[in-house]
Amino acid sequence: MVQHHLLRPLNNRSPESRNFHVMAKPIGPICNLDCTYCYYLEKEKLFPKGENFKMTPEVMETYIQQYIASQNTLEVTFSWQGGEPTLLGLEYFKKIVELQRRHSGGRKINNTLQTNGTLLDDAWCAFFQENSFLIGLSIDGPRKLHDTYRLDKGQKPTFDRVMDGINLLKKHRVEFNTLTVVSASNAKHPLEVYEFLREVGSGYIQFIPLVERLPGESAVVNGLDFAEPPESGQLPSPVTRWSVPSELYGDFLITIFNEWVSRDVGKVFVQMFDVSLGIWSGHGPGLCLFLENCGEALAVEHNGDLYSCDHFVYPKYHLGNIMNDSLGAMVNSDQQRSFGQAKSETLPKYCRECDVRFACHGECPKHRFLTTPDGEEGLNYLCAGYKKYFHHVDPYMKKMAELMQARKAPANIMNMLPLPSGQ
Repeated sequence: MVQHHLLRPLNNRSPESRNFHVMAKPIGPICNLDCTYCYYLEKEKLFPKGENFKMTPEVMETYIQQYIASQNTLEVTFSWQGGEPTLLGLEYFKKIVELQRRHSGGRKINNTLQTNGTLLDDAWCAFFQENSFLIGLSIDGPRKLHDTYRLDKGQKPTFDRVMDGINLLKKHRVEFNTLTVVSASNAKHPLEVYEFLREVGSGYIQFIPLVERLPGESAVVNGLDFAEPPESGQLPSPVTRWSVPSELYGDFLITIFNEWVSRDVGKVFVQMFDVSLGIWSGHGPGLCLFLENCGEALAVEHNGDLYSCDHFVYPKYHLGNIMNDSLGAMVNSDQQRSFGQAKSETLPKYCRECDVRFACHGECPKHRFLTTPDGEEGLNYLCAGYKKYFHHVDPYMKKMAELMQARKAPANIMNMLPLPSGQ
């Protein structure tokens, strides 16, 4: 999820420190749903049988205390995900807020929570509103598209329960964003998905491309359902049937962008379009996917284990445990810095010479498992789709960037369409 906050550095931090973000998993991978495409449910296999997937009070307080202390900002944002974090119960999160206040040191504390929405009730939503939680709610489109993959443990559809959750959030005036996983199914219906999300009243729309590979022989030992992020020399493995084809994802974004830029600029906020405008206007993407290097968005598990990234929760990317090691020290460790710098250092020549490299930077290393036309490893699976999208939006982003430079609202572009040729 993304929040828009102006963050100013504090003067009492060492020059070696850096700001970073942690996605906290207080209930690990445990969820009340059984979404076909979920890559995190399998993480249960990485822990001993009989594991109690609940962050203990000691681990929780240590995490909150260390995270606040390590941030070089006047505002500190906590992100709670899972699994399904509301399974922990409302009293658990009341304790979290109490601990945050105790250790805030005068800083403003923000909270975001990602949920499937099926367990929300009036009490939850009143709590969110009272404590200014920003809620990210997962929904993949209208009923037929949402229920294709988002099923419960009994393989029953969840759409109605999710909509009940959305209506409760609205009733209590809780700020919420939507997260839509773009799969091989709903990617074929871009306008249907977009119109639905507009009507739902999402404050901020996030589209997450679904790319999951089937495991190779090495995964048989661990019993994992999906392949680990690729390494050099690894044989390519096929993607799942629900993974979105690259060019289809590009077409999905372009179709929605055309609708958005003609009538919704400044009214509907779409993460991908905000990110693109940030890049073209020189403010940066604000999203790790499109940064030149990564390594500043980590994940902490329920037991205090810290991993390099939410998509790299595997033994080789384990940095340590917050009960034994300093959070700040692990983030600034050679291991984590090398992890982040590898994003640019392993970029294929084909990507380095690409005309949209400035916008893409090879996207997430998790998706770099194809070979380039000249046979080099490390091409992103979504390359073709991103190229189509970035080339398409280029003239519009340039014009909106010009408007911003002239201290005018980007929404003015809607009065300039169609753009003159060559722009």
